[in-house]
Amino acid sequence: MTSSSNYSLNELMVVAAARELRNGDLIFVGVGTAGRAFTMACGIPIAAARLAQETHAPDLAIYWNNLLSPDLQQIPERLTQHYLTTWPTAAQLHNCSDKNDMLSKGRFDVSFDSAPQIDRYGNLNITAIGDYRHPKRRLIGALAQTDHFAYVRRPLILTDLKKRTFVEKVDFITSVGYLDGGNSRAEAGLRPGGPSRVITDKAIFGFHDESREMELLTVHESSSIEEVVSEMGFLPRISDNVSVTVAPTEHEIRLIRDVIDPRKILLVS
Repeated sequence: MTSSSNYSLNELMVVAAARELRNGDLIFVGVGTAGRAFTMACGIPIAAARLAQETHAPDLAIYWNNLLSPDLQQIPERLTQHYLTTWPTAAQLHNCSDKNDMLSKGRFDVSFDSAPQIDRYGNLNITAIGDYRHPKRRLIGALAQTDHFAYVRRPLILTDLKKRTFVEKVDFITSVGYLDGGNSRAEAGLRPGGPSRVITDKAIFGFHDESREMELLTVHESSSIEEVVSEMGFLPRISDNVSVTVAPTEHEIRLIRDVIDPRKILLVS
């Protein structure tokens, strides 16, 4: 299909995330507050899941806000409590223990995660900036993110590329990625897994198979390797074949704008 030359960075992130999803996946989507935090935590993941359903993964399902398999063809006009509780869905699970049980049993294939800090081994911090006991800033706390990285098969990280976010070492490990690299995750007793991709507004990263260091895979057309590196607090591995991120197709952009999010509810900022 023909690539589109007219797309936003949010739309590019939606498409990049959708391409990481597989038919039959069960996906965990978390919660967000408002503005950019909502777009990263909820908007882009839900749009990506729906796009995958409409293209290559019709049997994909999501768990979001205690809703198991909500009908993504009928996204409510407002994501308020009334609309969420009346959204057609396979089940509404009001007990958090159900969700935690599903996580610990490895039922989820993908989770979407974001954080104020991420380091070269994919460890995330959403707990505190600075010393834990005397922090400069207390953050939202662990929520279920610790379990995501412990039990979910292919966590995907969504975040804007900023030096204050991409740090050499997180101040507190809320979620264990690849810990200190190499085999340290397995040696700590954690299951195989760890973050699969880091999708940002400037580039996409993976993790090296042996060292487990973050590795630059593709750079968006609007950016460059030099700009990407300048926005990071550590030097990532640079793949030998870094390419330009594949642009969305005209069909994908039409689906996002006309079918998935025509009321601009999901991609608000």
